Amino acid sequence: MLAGIWSDLADLVLPAECAGCRGLRLPLRQGACAACVDRLAALRPAPTRPTPAPVGLPDLVALGPYQEVLREALLSYKERGRHGLARPLGRLLAEVVAEAVGEPRPVLLVPVPATARAVRARHGDHLRRLARQTALRLRAAGWSVAVAYPLRALPRPDSATLDSAGRAAAAEAAFPARVGRVPAARRAATGRAVVVLDDIVTTGVTLAAVTRSLRGAGIPVYAAAVLAATVRRGRG
Repeated sequence: MLAGIWSDLADLVLPAECAGCRGLRLPLRQGACAACVDRLAALRPAPTRPTPAPVGLPDLVALGPYQEVLREALLSYKERGRHGLARPLGRLLAEVVAEAVGEPRPVLLVPVPATARAVRARHGDHLRRLARQTALRLRAAGWSVAVAYPLRALPRPDSATLDSAGRAAAAEAAFPARVGRVPAARRAATGRAVVVLDDIVTTGVTLAAVTRSLRGAGIPVYAAAVLAATVRRGRG
């Protein structure tokens, strides 16, 4: 618990670069300078879909493209140890969930599980932290929110080294159900819109694989919500 408190306070009491533009010696608010906060606040969640979309991919909403300030903020959070950014990023992800679901209704959030290796490398599960902050924000707005972790992640090749077909094959069996947690997750899903959470979507194969695993365990998925969607550039 103390480690979590320290992560939240670090951006406020230690000299740090802006999470968005990486500028130094700037007044920071939630880990970012005023200009970057304004750019993030200007983003509006919207439906997105990779092309081609993998089989089983649910309706998907993203806050914005994986570029500029949003990209840098996510990299600062995931790869540069800025764990305190879970709070502002979780608030942004709550807006994405609200857009994906529509009007306020009971929701069950299921973050994409991380492998044990990723958790060790990043000193914690970054999506679990985001899910907690997302749930807090939605509850503060009057939503009934539960969070469940019915799946686990098996080791798989680095997706950066694979093409889309390779990613699909690696993801297919990468998210088995946690047998002991499935019954509770099924009960929690009753009467709720189940939303799968991730930070970034590229091809959509991970979200599709997680959705298939959940549905196979008897947990229907309503939609998926992510912070950023990779912009795929066509060949010139």
